[in-house]
Order: sequence, then C-alpha cells, then structure tokens
Amino acid sequence: MERISFTIDGRICASDKGLNLIEAAKQNGIFIPTLCHFKHQNPIGSCRICTVKLNGKAIAGCTLNVQEGMNIEVNTPILLDTRKAILEMMFVEGNHFCPSCEKSGDCQMQNLGYETGIRSARFPHLFVERFIDAKAKRIVINKNRCIKCKRCFEEVTTNDGYKVFSFINKGNKTIVSVDYEQEEKLTESQAQYAMKICPTGAILVKGKSLSKPFGDRIFDQGIPGKTIPFLKTNKNNNSTQKKLVATTSLAGCFGCHMSMLDIDLGLLDLIELVEFNKSPFTDIKKFTKRCDIGIIEGGCSNTHNFEVLRAFRENCDILVSVGECAIWGGLPALRNTISLEECLNEAYKNSLSSEQDETIIPNHEEIPKIFNKVYANHEIVKIDYHIPGCPPNSNHIWNVVKNILFEEEYAIPYPEFKYD
Repeated sequence: MERISFTIDGRICASDKGLNLIEAAKQNGIFIPTLCHFKHQNPIGSCRICTVKLNGKAIAGCTLNVQEGMNIEVNTPILLDTRKAILEMMFVEGNHFCPSCEKSGDCQMQNLGYETGIRSARFPHLFVERFIDAKAKRIVINKNRCIKCKRCFEEVTTNDGYKVFSFINKGNKTIVSVDYEQEEKLTESQAQYAMKICPTGAILVKGKSLSKPFGDRIFDQGIPGKTIPFLKTNKNNNSTQKKLVATTSLAGCFGCHMSMLDIDLGLLDLIELVEFNKSPFTDIKKFTKRCDIGIIEGGCSNTHNFEVLRAFRENCDILVSVGECAIWGGLPALRNTISLEECLNEAYKNSLSSEQDETIIPNHEEIPKIFNKVYANHEIVKIDYHIPGCPPNSNHIWNVVKNILFEEEYAIPYPEFKYD
C-alpha cells in the first residue's frame, strides 16, 4: 500500500493512500467526532458532525479519502463552533430528554454534547410529535431520537441476508421503518447489536434495559483529567463581603432545590460566603434587597411563572438556570407536542375524579393562566449561565455559583457535567 503525507491543522500526518480521513486522523492521534461513520460502511455524511475544511472548503470528513498533499482543517474555532451548533440542532429537532432515556450514559450523541460543552442550545426546541413504533416482536423504534445515521439500515441483517430496517419518505420527512417479518427472524444477539450500534436511544430491545449505576456507564468518566471550561475571567475578586443569593422554582419538581440542600454540612461553609434573600430556603416571599445572583429551576409554564421570572431579572445582577426544566422545559415541556386543549381535556375531563360527575377544567381569576407551551427561561428573559442536569450535583451547583460570584476561573470536572 502506498504511503502518503498530508496536513491536519498544520501538522504533517502520514497514512496509507485512500484511507478514510476519520481512520487516517485516528492513526495520527487526532480525533474527528462523528455519529454516522462506521469503519466498513459506505460514508454518507448524514450527521455532519465530522465537518472539516479541505483546502478552505467545508465538507463532511467521513466522505474524504486521504490523498497526497491534502491540507485539512479540523479544530479551528469556526469548525468547533459549527460542530457544536450541529449537535445543538440535533438536540432541539428531536424530543431528546436524557433523564428518561434508557441509553443515557451510553449514548454517543449525549457524550459529544459533553465533549463540546453544550449547556444550552442557541436554537428553540421544535417539539414535533413523532410516532414510537412498538409493533415489532422485540424491537422498539423511538423516532424522536433517530438521527437518520443509516447504521441500522446498513449493519442489521437476518441470517439469510435480508435487511430489517429501511428509509421511507424524503427530505425532513424521512423516517426509519421496520420490516416486521424480517425483524422476527433476528436472533437475540442480533437484536441487541442493533440497539448497541445506534448512536442514540432510538433502537431499544424489549425487556433488555441498558440502565447501569452512575459511574459504570460508558461515558460517565470521559477522558481522565478532562474538564469542561465554564468561566473565564481576567479579574480576581478578592472581596470577602457576603453575596446576596435568591432562588425560586417554577414549572419543575423542586429536585434542583433538594439537590442544593444535599451539600449537607457544606451549608455551614456556604453561609460564610452568601446570604439568602427571596428563596424557599428562607421563606422570604418578596425581594427585600437587590441580589447578586438569582438561581432558577423549572421552566415558564403560566402567567405566575412569567411574573416571577421577570421579577428575578429585575432584582438580580446575574441569573442562572439550573436543571433541564429551566434550560429547555424538561419533563413539563413534553406536553408541548400536543395542544393545550388536548392536555387539559385529558387531565380534567377524561380522567378519574374524586368528585362524581366533576369533569370541568378549573377556571378562576386567582388561578394562573396556563400558556400554550412551556418555555425555556432564556426565551422569556436574559439568562447569564446554565447548569444542566436532572438535577445537577449539589457540589457542582455551588462551585459554579461561588466561582461566578467571586469571578474566579472555573472548569467543570467531566464526571460532574451531566444532562441526567
């Protein structure tokens, strides 16, 4: 095999002529992320996560075979942000909710979200209602999570060579379809292989949970010693004056507040640094002082949430969204895939009631009006920082808050940066 040389980000590399760029880069110690590439699969460049520049032109890296003298850019600031934006679009286009996903911790797409440091998406979530196909004998297809990588289509076949998966429709209406007759012929190991090669949680095997304890999952630890940059500052605030903190919970479960309390005896150290104003911790109902930082969990679901959110923006110098519900809507926002009327009818008219024949939708001037959808907080007011997780670790929350308040540089240890 002929050996050739090429450059990646100015570094001279060598490999066999015609080798796929992803594999050639790996041989030279350079990682190019991808979700659709498989070593022996014809490259289709569907996910575009591997976008690089060849002689200044953007192209999917998995579609390139290296040739003599190629000049390739991989990790420039523009390309890194492009990959991050593509991942963000994938998260918002599908109804990805990591805390409820069986593949959380073992999901390649989720891991790339960690690797690129995504804390919130710059794009609004679409909340498209999609079909979950559980008709097959042993496989469930969650079309919300499918990124159309084509791995299942190319890799999963029966013992007699028939394909089990196919693409139907065109453009953004393309979906993965299952041949139910061929799916029944799959062995148990073949079905589990389909679940394993899916880079998300789109393919699951009935009765075969992937759930593992935290710390034992594939991507829980990441690269040893790796951190996620969070806060950079050139200013060191050495002030010992106590900072004022406010907290609130909107459309959420109060889990993030419970997580904050899990700091346990660390609260004794914390109260040396901060004073709580309006917060469930103090039961102070209204702001009595202007606060340095406001911590908000839960999304914006009704008129009361809206007013509280505005009051926090007006009375706090810095606002921090904590948890998935605050960042994009989380579990309450799963109602965004249906109409408000359908949601209320199901909750009040079509469900059992403790009062006979009481099937009315509550309506009173003192009851907050419910919005047609649950909004992320940053869609309503300016949010300065986001701490993802469901809920985030207590030490992680307070370390981030303290470093924001005292303007110290801070990087998040990889095992603490989670969406679940």
